[in-house]
Amino acid sequence: MDSFEFTKIAGAVLTALLVIFGTKTFIESRQGHSDAKPGYTLPGSEPAAEAKAPADSKTADAKTADASKPADAKATEPKSAEAKPVEATPADAATGAGGADVVALLAKASADNGKTVFSKCKACHNVEKGKAKLIGPNLWGIVDRPKASAEGFEYSPALKAKGGNWTFADLATFITKPSAYVAGTKMVFTGISNRGDVADVIAYLAAQADTPVALPK
Repeated sequence: MDSFEFTKIAGAVLTALLVIFGTKTFIESRQGHSDAKPGYTLPGSEPAAEAKAPADSKTADAKTADASKPADAKATEPKSAEAKPVEATPADAATGAGGADVVALLAKASADNGKTVFSKCKACHNVEKGKAKLIGPNLWGIVDRPKASAEGFEYSPALKAKGGNWTFADLATFITKPSAYVAGTKMVFTGISNRGDVADVIAYLAAQADTPVALPK
């Protein structure tokens, strides 16, 4: 085989190769590139979850309506302060207006019971005519006697300033709670809270006199 024939054969082979590879390259360039999916999805790269559907429109409307309604009238109205009963002091409870409560009990008061109740007063007071004072003044003839007038006893300025006679009402207030009737009194006895006992003591004292004072009817 001479060189001319070899050259012809080699040229034919090269031409065939060029046609084959050129045609393939042309076809691939016409088709373009497709999107490739990544082989690994990075954390957080997933698309956000779809937003939840809004609540049912009827339910939402109901909640809106409830929110717009005013609270129950009783709940919104300010509660007025409940009037609390004023606690009466022992003197007030026994005497009421000027000792009227105790005075009203005198018609049925028991002097005998009054004598028994008065036993707690004997450490400080005599109730017999002509007897000397003890810690406190002698109470013989105390009903309707001028206040702070017993001989030999130094009364407090406050009691001296009271003036007037010992009425049933005054005695009721004083026996119930001395300090409530005379602020600054020397009498340290706290008093007798039971109205019936106070009335009985007054009935007993009313009888301890040259001329016993009649109890109100």
